[in-house]
Amino acid sequence: MIKKNNLLLAFLFLNHFLFSQTLKDQFPADSPIDVIENLGDYIPLDTIFKDESGKEIVLKDLFEKNIPTILTLNYFECPMLCTLVLNGLAESIEKLTLNAGEEYQIITIDINPNESTAFANQKKRNYIAGYNLQNIKSDWHFLTGDQENIKKIADSIGFIYYYDEDRDEYMHPAAISVLSPEGKISRYLYGIQFLEKDLKLSLLEAGEGKIGSTLDKIILYCYHYDPYKNTYTLFATNVMRLGGILTIIFLGITIVGYWKNDHNLFRG
Repeated sequence: MIKKNNLLLAFLFLNHFLFSQTLKDQFPADSPIDVIENLGDYIPLDTIFKDESGKEIVLKDLFEKNIPTILTLNYFECPMLCTLVLNGLAESIEKLTLNAGEEYQIITIDINPNESTAFANQKKRNYIAGYNLQNIKSDWHFLTGDQENIKKIADSIGFIYYYDEDRDEYMHPAAISVLSPEGKISRYLYGIQFLEKDLKLSLLEAGEGKIGSTLDKIILYCYHYDPYKNTYTLFATNVMRLGGILTIIFLGITIVGYWKNDHNLFRG
């Protein structure tokens, strides 16, 4: 009897696991929410939106600074999850040592095509004032647009969401993406809190060596992104390589110093 119960439990567990995988892969009609990572793909920069002032822009205009971009998809009347994601991002940005406008920018796109520029403007004001982010006031863009352009962006980053009529809410995942200066998808970060370390390293990675100090680039060399832990972890091989290089440099400097001393003594 015990063996039968154990077999039944194992079958139910396996069946649930297989069903979950099918749900993610086949996208059945009951509207799942998910993120299908499209690393290396480009977002469509020809899409058109309105910024928080009501000015119509082509997305590529925001990429003229040639800096990495943090991209978020949210909607401004969201009762909970969007606010938590943006709060977590703002808290991390508040601590970030990179320079807004010179080394990164943020673009938040409204997934609800019925929300107005006034909502976007007020949301931006709330975050700039609430988190003392005056340094990024000109470089955090809150955009609204029509369904076609919103869908193009969402599809390009694999952001799967839907509108629930019964609850009058958009169901969506909690994730942000980091883009290269050319709009290439470089990294996804998940959840409602984003470690300052992870955000900085993902921007350095997306910057492809164009931003950050020499020390920042050395630190990035020592870390790699662990998708299972959803964070950057020390990469032991690179740490050992770097240690070996530094040891060789130290020995070289020491040998040169001894050689100069001996040479001076000989000449004396």
